[in-house]
Amino acid sequence: MELSTLFNKAVAESKELPAKPSNDTLLQLYSLYKQSTEGDNESESPNMFDFVAKAKYEAWMSQKGKAKDQAMTEYIELVEKLKS
Repeated sequence: MELSTLFNKAVAESKELPAKPSNDTLLQLYSLYKQSTEGDNESESPNMFDFVAKAKYEAWMSQKGKAKDQAMTEYIELVEKLKS
């Protein structure tokens, strides 16, 4: 199967996981998804008092420079791990 097809399948499966992942894992899923779909984060840093937005911003920034295909592969692997 093509990588984008596998990625889209993993995105759908991530919404039906048997257990809710930890916040750290959710941030990892978020950052890999954003890197896969949008590439490097070019947005401005959110207000330092918006803790959720700041955590998401920093998680996505940690993926900077990672190729979209690599981010997709890591996302798929993480979802597979969470399903078991």
